[in-house]
Amino acid sequence: MILFDPDLEADPSSHVKVPRRSESSARTPARNQRIPAPRTLAAFLREAQSAVRLRGQVTVLLTTNTAIRRLNQQFRGKNKATDVLSFPASAPGHFKIAGDLAISIPTAQRQAHELHHSLAIEIKVLMLHGLLHLAGYDHETDKGEMALREQKLRAKLRLPQGLIERTMSSATRSDGGRATTLSAPSSLQLHRGDGAKARTPKGRRP
Repeated sequence: MILFDPDLEADPSSHVKVPRRSESSARTPARNQRIPAPRTLAAFLREAQSAVRLRGQVTVLLTTNTAIRRLNQQFRGKNKATDVLSFPASAPGHFKIAGDLAISIPTAQRQAHELHHSLAIEIKVLMLHGLLHLAGYDHETDKGEMALREQKLRAKLRLPQGLIERTMSSATRSDGGRATTLSAPSSLQLHRGDGAKARTPKGRRP
């Protein structure tokens, strides 16, 4: 399920200002920074979830820097925006609900611009990374399993360099490349644009 934060349109930071005559702006025209249609993202979500072999409903919230910063502060103690947060279902083995993802559109737009590809591609890269976390992978504690899995799946899904590969080669992520998997109940009601309504997470905070 794809949800849009109602505050997204009103957020001035959701529009990337690109220099008119820069080389990078020629590579990333304004039309490539538009948010893809919900059905396009929903189709990719189904394809990626099948590739990851993750069962259960996944809700993806496309939100603002303000909202994701609030969530990052609440659950991770980091008072700054990030690109993607993963909220696995509270009950292990709960096949009806796999969990939720929150993606900051302004941060995704900036990263897409810096990497010279479209916003659609960046959102898909972030979705794949988040789905792997929902499936139980954690590149901070494993021995490269998640990185290898992400590398194989991004090739299968026709995506550019994966998030882990990217952060290993350059510091492009606003969050410094840390895993952002949160142990929290699903159905956070993030679509209301009020991250503060998410219940207190249970378990380890990264």
